[in-house]
Amino acid sequence: MPLKVSTKKNTKLVSLLEAVNADDELQQLWSVANVNAMERLGMSDHGGVHIQIVANACVKILRLLVAAGVEPSVVADHGLTADDAEVVVVLAACLHDTGMSVHRDHHETYSLIIGYPKARSILGTMYAEPELTVMTSEVLHAVIAHRQNERCLTIEAGILKVADALDMTEGRSRIPFEAGELNIHAVSAMAVSDVSIKKGKDRPVHVEIEMNNSSGIFQVDELLKKKLASSSIASYVEVSARIESEGEGERERRLLDVYKL
Repeated sequence: MPLKVSTKKNTKLVSLLEAVNADDELQQLWSVANVNAMERLGMSDHGGVHIQIVANACVKILRLLVAAGVEPSVVADHGLTADDAEVVVVLAACLHDTGMSVHRDHHETYSLIIGYPKARSILGTMYAEPELTVMTSEVLHAVIAHRQNERCLTIEAGILKVADALDMTEGRSRIPFEAGELNIHAVSAMAVSDVSIKKGKDRPVHVEIEMNNSSGIFQVDELLKKKLASSSIASYVEVSARIESEGEGERERRLLDVYKL
């Protein structure tokens, strides 16, 4: 399945997608990572479907932030453009779980080892020095900083970290649980019906989580809230969780309204 992301008028993002979709090694890394995740560990997908979800969430969040006047770090620190920032977050999404092909434990570190030559190879068709090294470094920072407790030093890294956590709809929980065991992990993993990313009222980004059962709050508290806390974009994101009923639905709980790092 080719990776598809809304490119708008970003020709660099078009070139990146062409390079990613033509890279047989990268596609196979996603496949091997999925064998470890799904077949050997009983976890949710960490391959192409996950990459598709995360890459699109990254672009959506980034564009909402830019529209609200938030400057991406490659713009503020290196004089590049918002188009370059989109390349950073999408390529980081493509590489962030490649280390799962080696092992789940410490996979963020293994993703760096695999990601360095792969990032330089792909970006080398689009950038010359010094931008090539700048872009590679920014991508790798986002990759390592998606680890839950790792501090994000860039806007782009924070975007990837939050986007990764938003892949939590039914059966797609990032939280590992033992297959077949009836516990809070298993129950809550099926409780999130939908995750949507919209323009916020009080903050640039509003994440709305629809649940079919209140146990989905466990997913929000154990995954999204913790990743948001160590991201660089917590002050720009508002999160609400809503439980659906047979009627019009009832707002059960609003999270992080006054949350600040």
